[in-house]
This record gives sequence, C-alpha cells and structure tokens, in this order.
Amino acid sequence: MCGIVAFLSRQRPVSPDALSRATATLHHRGPDNQHQWISADGRVGLGHARLSIIDLTTGDQPLVSEDGKLHLVVNGEFYDFERIRRELEGRGHHFRTRSDSEIALHLYEDTGVHCLPQLRGEFAFALWDERNHTLFAARDRFGIKPLFYAVHEGNLYVASEAKALFAAGVPARWDHEYFYQVATGPTLPDRSLYAGVHQVPPGHYLLATPSSFRVLPYWDFDYPLAADLAAHRRDDASYIEEFRAVLDESVRLRMRADVPVGCYLSGGLDSCAVLGLAARHASQPIHAFTLTFDQAAYDESAIAKEMAAKAGAHYYPIPIKQADIAEHFADAIWQAETLFFNGHGVSKFLLSRAVRDAGYKVVFTGEGSDEILGGYAHFRRDMLLHNAEGQNPTEVQRLLRELEDNNSVSRGLLLPAGESVPVDAIRRTLGFVPTWFEIFGAMAMKRLSVLGEDFKGQFAGRDSASVFLNQFDVPGQLTGRDPLNQSLYLWSKASLLNYILVVLGDRMEMAHSIEGRVPFLDHHVVECLRQVPVALKVRGMTEKYILREATRHVITDTVYRRQKHPFLSPPVTTLPGERFHEMLQDTLRGSSLAALPFYDQKKVIALLDQLPGMTEGDRVAWDPMFMSILSACVLQERFRLG
Repeated sequence: MCGIVAFLSRQRPVSPDALSRATATLHHRGPDNQHQWISADGRVGLGHARLSIIDLTTGDQPLVSEDGKLHLVVNGEFYDFERIRRELEGRGHHFRTRSDSEIALHLYEDTGVHCLPQLRGEFAFALWDERNHTLFAARDRFGIKPLFYAVHEGNLYVASEAKALFAAGVPARWDHEYFYQVATGPTLPDRSLYAGVHQVPPGHYLLATPSSFRVLPYWDFDYPLAADLAAHRRDDASYIEEFRAVLDESVRLRMRADVPVGCYLSGGLDSCAVLGLAARHASQPIHAFTLTFDQAAYDESAIAKEMAAKAGAHYYPIPIKQADIAEHFADAIWQAETLFFNGHGVSKFLLSRAVRDAGYKVVFTGEGSDEILGGYAHFRRDMLLHNAEGQNPTEVQRLLRELEDNNSVSRGLLLPAGESVPVDAIRRTLGFVPTWFEIFGAMAMKRLSVLGEDFKGQFAGRDSASVFLNQFDVPGQLTGRDPLNQSLYLWSKASLLNYILVVLGDRMEMAHSIEGRVPFLDHHVVECLRQVPVALKVRGMTEKYILREATRHVITDTVYRRQKHPFLSPPVTTLPGERFHEMLQDTLRGSSLAALPFYDQKKVIALLDQLPGMTEGDRVAWDPMFMSILSACVLQERFRLG
C-alpha cells in the first residue's frame, strides 16, 4: 500500500514544490521511498510514497511504459498478478519490475480503461496517457483504498488523502451543506466534509483531459431479483461449498507478499474465520494481534486466545485503556479526516502501531463481512420485519425483544434508540424502511437538538435520507430485490465506504504504514454471495449462517456458536472518572466548540449537564453524537478549516 498524487494543469506548469509537498504529506502511507515525475511540457505531475510489500528492490514508482508514453502510480495490491503477467508476456509485453502494480500499465496498453474488470484487489491508481492527453484514475470496487480529487484555479488535483490536496494548495474549508447531510442522514459516496473535495466513488474511474473530466462506473453489486433467486434455488450444501472455495481462494491469494503477513484477531467470526483459513496456507505460525479492554462487555481476548491456539498462531494481546484513547484521539482523527462515533477507531490506530512496532507491514482484517452477509443486529431486525412471511407474529415480536435485550452495546449505533426524523420518503421509494435508516434518523434527531438555529435554517426542509437515496439507480439495483439485499446494498454505499473502511480500515492502518488485506471484499467472494438466498445469510437469530457453516472446520465451537458482537470501545459517556471523559467535557465546554460554525454550545453544555442523571442505556445512545462533535472540534483545529 502506498500514497499517490496526480496533478493536471490546464494553464501554467505544475509546481514541483507543490507536488513534493503533497507527496511528503503521505509519508505515513509510504515511508520506504518517494518519487515524483513531471511531464516534459510541465502540465502533468505524479507523486508516489511507497510502502514496499512485493518486489522490494525494483518496484519503485512512477512506472513507465516501454515507449515512455504511459506513467502510472498505484496504491494497493493486485492479486493473482503472476497469472496475468504470464498472459501479458505471452502477448509480447516486457516487464521492467517484478511488482504486481506493473500489470495495470500493460493491461491499459491493450484495452484502455476496460482493463478494470481484470484487476482483482484493493487499489487506487492514476495513469497519464501522453498519446491521448488523458489522466485515468480508478478506485477498487468497494472503496477499500481512498481516492480524492479537487479542481482549484482550473487545475485538477488527485490524491490518496485530502491533506495531500491541502498541501498542494487546495483551500481547507468546511463544506457546510455536506456537514448538514452527515449530521442528519447517510453519507454520500462522492463527497467529503471539505468544500470542493470529492471522492471517486467505489467501482468508478475518472477520465480527465486538459479541457474536461468525467467520473464513470465500471462495477456494482447487481443483486439478482428476488424472484430469480427463488427460481434457481439449490440445496444449502452446494451454496456453502461454493462459498467456502471462493473465500479460501481469496485468503490464499492474499498470503502473497515479500514480507511477513500477520492477522488482526478479535473474538468475532470474521477475523477468526480468516485466521483459520490463512493458517492452513501458512508455512509457519501466523502472528495474531488482539485488542483487549478493561471492561468485560467489550473485551474478547479470551475468545481470541482460544482461536489463536486452535490455528497454531502466536497470540499478541494489545491492552487499550480510556487514557490511551484520549491521548491519541486527535492524531487518529487527523489521519481519518472524518468524524468518529466511538473510540474504536483510535483503538485500531493503536493496534496498527503495535503491529508496526512488532516488525510487520501486512495484516489480514475481517472488515466487509457484515456488509455482505448481514452481520449487524439491524440486518437481523430487517429479516424479522420484512422476511417474516409465514411466521407467527407473536414469535416475531418475541425475537425482536430478544434481539434488543442481547445487543445493549449496539444501542444507538446498530439498533434504533429514541425518536427518529421522518423517513416516509424511503418507505415510498423502497416499499419498506431498512432498520439502519431508523438508526440514522434517531441520530439525526439527537444532532438536530444541538445544531445552531442559523445553521439549521440554511437547510430547512431538507430530507437527507432522500438526498442519499437519489444517488442510486433504484430500478436497476434495488427494485424487486429481497429487502435484506436492498438494505445491504445501501449500507455498503454509506457506512462501509465512509466509516468502516476509513475509521476501522485503511486510514488507521496506513497511519502506521500497515497494509490491511480484506478477503471478504474480494469481488469474486461478493459475486458468489449475491447469488445466495438471504436465509443462508441470516437464519432466524443466527447471522452469517453460511460463513459459520463454511468455516466451521477452522474455527472454535465458541466462535461458531457466538452471536455477533460489534467491535466497539467502551462509550466515553459511561466512564465519568476517566481521562477521555474529562477531555470530552473540557473540549465541548471550551473555545474549540465555540469556534465551530455548526453547533449551539449552550445546548451542548446543557446536555452534558444532564449526563449524570441519565440511565446507562441513554448515555450509550447519546455517546455517538458527543463523539462526532468532539471529532469536528479536532478537525477544525488540525486543518484550520475556514
């Protein structure tokens, strides 16, 4: 994994200093080497900060074609690249390096932008085509790797992180409209918190010339119609075996590296399944790294240790305390460039630091499984509410109460808590309301209660849920699909992209130059699972049923039988004696919050004053809102946002 930068100037030559500053800002993404290239006419510049994983000696970038007309910078990994390389060599291509990245250069020579379906992995890249005067920048199918762009003073800037754009000269300013969107509804796949700074959405590519640019799609989930799924129903065993094979292949391909590969390990099914499969392909014991907490409800170390023993892995516990989260909160926010809703992002930040200090550059992670297999409590609620045909209504209500009782730590984040803003437009469009829209609606109601009246007034009447839904091809991707698959699709476009893969993924890993590999978000795995009946994803109260069955041979009985427990740090509002709680109180009562243009500080302070009298359940439900406000204060200070 690396950091990339690309400039396309329409008027004056690219500034070498600006290109160098932008590349240097991404040093944490690529500490092993940095290089820049500027075209002969001075109108194009590419920068690359390298984290060397494959081909440690000859893989420096930018890469250049044999005729000197193509230049390429890549962030990420292309899997199964040796096979593709052999095919390219058979067609007459000559390689200058042994790196996986170079296959993109030669595939583009053959088929242009239509090379993208042949690429498998986690990636973002930028390629300058001198013959056609075209900048081609693309992002992987799920948005595992970030890719931002901005147009400033007529010039196009592309980079792995927004901070690199700011270093290049793009103004660092809040996007007030989008901040309101984030506060009151789902996030959007093409926007950021910063004015003029956009994302290339997952499964999309950018084409730019000196006079224009477009962003175009090349992949989507394409869930089949519910009627088609039912018509082609097979026996459960065949689905399970097919999924086992494709997931195992995904893990095996991700073992390829010229450095050691470790594994993040919690007590959850996802990371345990990955470790269990990876151990079968490893020539020596894998090092497994586990976060531990001093609150029993959030600590999974005993389960993880048992799993490590079964896999023959070396177990490394990493203890995290609230004081650690307080100390490193601002640094983690600066890396993520977005709002946090829990301290778990800081915990991942500290976990990646421990992995780096142990001498590792690459780790397996379990992210993405919940989004393709219905792992969260709100997906189980969707199944009970919207796939309940033939069920006894009394039994459904009993199971809903059981779900609520068994998931107290998810209240407010993964299950609705409190009054919601209206979501009628979602019901009219989809025919039902996915539970996670209710969660966002309840969060929105809480945030609206502390937003400043002038700020709210600018967006009076805005329906943020509808704004989100308007981004998508409802007839082509949602209509006629099973309700659970519709919910999975939309959740992936919002929370997987802009939160899980950021706060719990790439940005926290790359903060310490760690490459996270995500076997569940291999498009072959996802394309297999989209053909699976929803009853194999969520069966009764058992989530990720097909994963449990497919990996039962490599996980412990404890993990096999355990219900989903979301990865969360203890809520700051429930620990009034801790340093992190004091930091929250001091910040939200002080000048940092006063400087933000979004909140009514008096209302925030009044709510802080009510915390001691709240039940623990209510404090848990309000905790995400307080965390998001604290995050905004940090972003304001760190980026000096206008």
